[in-house]
Amino acid sequence: MSVIEAITSSLAPIVAAAGVYLEEVTLEGGSPRLLTVVIDGDLPLNLDQVTVVTKEISEILENLPELGEHPFTLEVTTPGTDRALTLPRHWRKNQGRLVTATLINGLIKKGRIGEQAEQNVVIDGEVVALADISLAQIEIEFKSLNKGEQE
Repeated sequence: MSVIEAITSSLAPIVAAAGVYLEEVTLEGGSPRLLTVVIDGDLPLNLDQVTVVTKEISEILENLPELGEHPFTLEVTTPGTDRALTLPRHWRKNQGRLVTATLINGLIKKGRIGEQAEQNVVIDGEVVALADISLAQIEIEFKSLNKGEQE
């Protein structure tokens, strides 16, 4: 079992018990090494939720023999807006947001995420099979202030 597999299998139960998902675990070399744990929820996580999970993760990792005696820095974070939508729950969570999806045939669909089923998603009224999407990312939108509007 690799170090990442050992970390993932140790963290998965406590992350799930906290009601969130373990998205990814990475360990980068260096001194100290950087251990990044990406967590997500069905709704956006707030700082308090991330802090609670971070404390529990830290306690598990301190006693994990696979990490050895080498120092590491722990970073617990949520997926950024540049993270690809890869699972049905990612689409559900982002319903109503603007997305750019590249299909496996090379076509690009850009529009609002509508209804989502396990195998399909609606993008601007058009049903697209998730299996036909090779890459999908949320587009950042900024609110423009008209003259005279307050922030």
